[in-house]
Amino acid sequence: MTGIDDLPIRDELRGKSPYGAPQLDVPVRLNTNENPYPLPEALVARIAERVTEAARHLNRYPDRDAVELRTRLADYLSRTAGHFVDHRQVWAANGSNEVLQQLLQAFGGPGRTALGFEPSYSMHALLARGTGTGWLSGPRDDDFTIDTEAAVRTIAEHRPDVVFVCSPNNPTGTAVSEETVLALHDAAQAARPEHGALVVVDEAYGEFSHHPSLLPLIEGRPRLVLSRTMSKAFGAAGLRLGYLAAAPAVVDAVQLVRLPYHLSAVTQATALAALEHTDTLLGYVAQLKTERDRLVSELRALGCEVTDSDANFVQFGRFDGAAGSHAVWKALLEHGVLVRDNGVPGRLRVTAGTPEENDAFLDAVRAVLKELKEKSD
Repeated sequence: MTGIDDLPIRDELRGKSPYGAPQLDVPVRLNTNENPYPLPEALVARIAERVTEAARHLNRYPDRDAVELRTRLADYLSRTAGHFVDHRQVWAANGSNEVLQQLLQAFGGPGRTALGFEPSYSMHALLARGTGTGWLSGPRDDDFTIDTEAAVRTIAEHRPDVVFVCSPNNPTGTAVSEETVLALHDAAQAARPEHGALVVVDEAYGEFSHHPSLLPLIEGRPRLVLSRTMSKAFGAAGLRLGYLAAAPAVVDAVQLVRLPYHLSAVTQATALAALEHTDTLLGYVAQLKTERDRLVSELRALGCEVTDSDANFVQFGRFDGAAGSHAVWKALLEHGVLVRDNGVPGRLRVTAGTPEENDAFLDAVRAVLKELKEKSD
């Protein structure tokens, strides 16, 4: 039987594995950073109304430029992120992953490089590989923050064409300060004086942060881009809708590589309905932030080492190396709780769930820690 390596696949893809987290049928699933709250019935009804109307015109292509949706997204950002943008500064695609892919198609590619600070969102490197863009891994400190001076030196040395800054960072949950982003942006421009470098702030978990959005930093910086998603704060992971905010010229650039009519009429209709219920959905975000903070404090009380989190998840440990963390992952699974083993040595990541789900998780952690202690005694 022919295998993938028997095909004329590109060399940089050989031996690689696709991105994905385990999808297991267990009582408590806290491994993929989903919002645990189903959409409210009023929103479900509104989606049905908008999709029904869209269905009457499915014989026609959708609005290729999604102007109404981009206008509503711009309104949302302007209201919640503290900086005015209009639809010419906003672009939307099928999840923030497609947004990032389009940016790499336009600004990366063969002969160019992208830089990220790892551990971070692994799709940044995968998307770079998929677009033929070289990938460089920058340093983080032991507490998973970015050492600004070391990062600036790395940029000056390697002169990347694209720099990714994930804030809050996945999988660690750490936020990046405004001062650090500005320092990295300025270093990236200085390293590429001929045309500058694109700096992408991946703010997929921005609504959960203790800190304000970094959106205002795009003002006067045409090579700085902010990426967002409706998967997390809007509880719409199944919708697959991501978007960016940047200078209008960046939006013009990604339209050179976007597929024709890439956002379906049904996707646009559903996203528009969700944006009508922003205040209700952000109320769920407030509840999740409270639960996130509870997980941090209770895990620390249990003796776990916990990374400060500005996201809807918490990184915790420290277990006995990578093998130890995987053993704890399996033990939690045996207690009916699925968390994420991201491969960060000695640490696991848990998504903030409902209060009941979080109680079940904490009970499982207590049981597993007790079992580990009994084995070591």
